[in-house]
Amino acid sequence: MIPIRDLLSRIRSDPELRCSKFEIGYRDRIARRIARVPLDRVEFAGGTRLAFDALEEDGAVHTVPLHRVRAVWRDGTLIWERAVPPVPTEAAR
Repeated sequence: MIPIRDLLSRIRSDPELRCSKFEIGYRDRIARRIARVPLDRVEFAGGTRLAFDALEEDGAVHTVPLHRVRAVWRDGTLIWERAVPPVPTEAAR
């Protein structure tokens, strides 16, 4: 699986992909759900390659570390999904 940092870099730099509509799904720790934000409302500023700022519909801006990205959709089709770590069992503890 391609690392999310590489995928997002390719999406932003590949002219053939610019005509597609992308959404990023990330783990919202407060709402305890996957929040989806269109890529055109995401800003990679501040010189960091480890996070982005997401402008939500209500106007709030959230800084999202890349490790919380769980999925990417292109034109409504899931194209990338992070594997969910297994839940530890009693025997593994």
